[in-house]
Amino acid sequence: MAAGCGWRASRGRRRRGRDKAEEDEGGTGTAAVLRGLREARDDLLSSGFWAASAGAVRAPLSGPAAPPSRCVCLGLGRFAACPIARCQLAFLLLLLEELRVPPAQCALFDPAFSARETAALEALGLRLLPENEEGKHGVGGSATLFYMVHCGKALYNNLLWSNWSPAALSKVVIIGNSFRGIEERLLSRILERDYSYIAKVLKGTEEVALPSHPRYLDTFNDTSVHWFPLDKLQQLSPDVWNFVEEPTYQDCEDLEIIRNQDRAAAQS
Repeated sequence: MAAGCGWRASRGRRRRGRDKAEEDEGGTGTAAVLRGLREARDDLLSSGFWAASAGAVRAPLSGPAAPPSRCVCLGLGRFAACPIARCQLAFLLLLLEELRVPPAQCALFDPAFSARETAALEALGLRLLPENEEGKHGVGGSATLFYMVHCGKALYNNLLWSNWSPAALSKVVIIGNSFRGIEERLLSRILERDYSYIAKVLKGTEEVALPSHPRYLDTFNDTSVHWFPLDKLQQLSPDVWNFVEEPTYQDCEDLEIIRNQDRAAAQS
C-alpha cells in the first residue's frame, strides 16, 4: 500500500482560475477542501477508529470471492461544508488504499456536489458518474465495493435489483446501513412490498458492523459491511431469483431517494 496514495492533487489537474472563482463564491477553494480531507484522515488514524474498522472491511476478503477491483460511492453529501460527509470521504480514501483500488477505479455520484467538491474529487483522481442512476448500477462481472453510508433504502434495493443473480451478487460488497437494522425497524409487510430485494436477500447476506466509537457515533452509526457468499445465495429458493420486476415505489410514502427526472417522468 502506497503511503498517502490519493491524497494530493495532481499537478496536471490544477485549475487556478476555477479555484479563485470558487474562493470568491464559497470562501474556500479546492486546496482548502483537500486540506480538510487530510485532517479528517489524520483524525481517523489517530483515533484508532480506522484500525478498529479494518477487520470488518477485511471480512469479505477472507472467503473465496475475489477482492473488489473497483468502487462506486453514492450519496456522500456536501463534504466541503459538512464534517460528517468529509469524514466519510476520508474513510473511503483510506479504504481504497487498504484494498489497493486505484482512485481512477472509484466513481461517485451525488446530485448535491458543488463545483468546488467536483474539482476536489477530480484532483484526487476519482471519477464522477455522468448521471443519476438511482443506485441501479450493475457490476458487469467485476467485483465491486459500493460505499453507501446513510443512503435511503431504495438505493440499496435498486442496487440489489440491478445485480439480481447469484453470480452478480457474489461480486458485490456494500458498506452502508445495516440490512439487519432495516429488517428490525420496518414492518414485514412494508419491507416486502417496498423493498422486496432487501427482504429476499437477507438469508443470503453476511454482515459485520463497523465498531462503535464515541467520536464517530453520528458519522458511522448503523453502518455495516455486507457481502453475499455464492454458496449462501445458491441455497435460496429458485423462486427468489425468478422475480426480477424493476422497483417503482408507487405505494411508498417515504421514499428516501432523489429520482432521475427523466426516468421518473417515463414511469408516470
